[in-house]
Amino acid sequence: MARSIIGVVVGYVAMFVLIFLAFTAEFTLLGADHAFKPRSFVASNRWIAIAFVINFVVAVIGGFICAMIAKGGKAPVVLAIVVFVLGLLFAIPSLMVPHTGAVRPTTNIPMFEAMQKAEEPRWVPFTFPIVGAAGVLVGGKLKKRSA
Repeated sequence: MARSIIGVVVGYVAMFVLIFLAFTAEFTLLGADHAFKPRSFVASNRWIAIAFVINFVVAVIGGFICAMIAKGGKAPVVLAIVVFVLGLLFAIPSLMVPHTGAVRPTTNIPMFEAMQKAEEPRWVPFTFPIVGAAGVLVGGKLKKRSA
């Protein structure tokens, strides 16, 4: 039981850290001009597509780590439920944030300022919990196959 709980916690923390690193790298590689639609803070289709891939790959890694630590059982399923529920809870406030339509300056802006002003379509935050939970389950199955 303790191994399962540790697996879920470590898997989630690993996902949190990897998501931060991956999105930092994505912004660094794409830059503001490709992360956002022209002259706005609305996420570009390219950014959203890469974000889905990042979310899935990181979730697979998190599920794999969870299954590896738990050594069997239903820990990856529990982690998938945690990812899904917390993801939905974190997505709900995005409905309350008004889209400002702010104009992005043509000069490069710092990443943290871009993160604060970024806007995405209302549906995007609600798809990440689904993609994340699916990725965790895939990662958990990969561990079972390699054992």
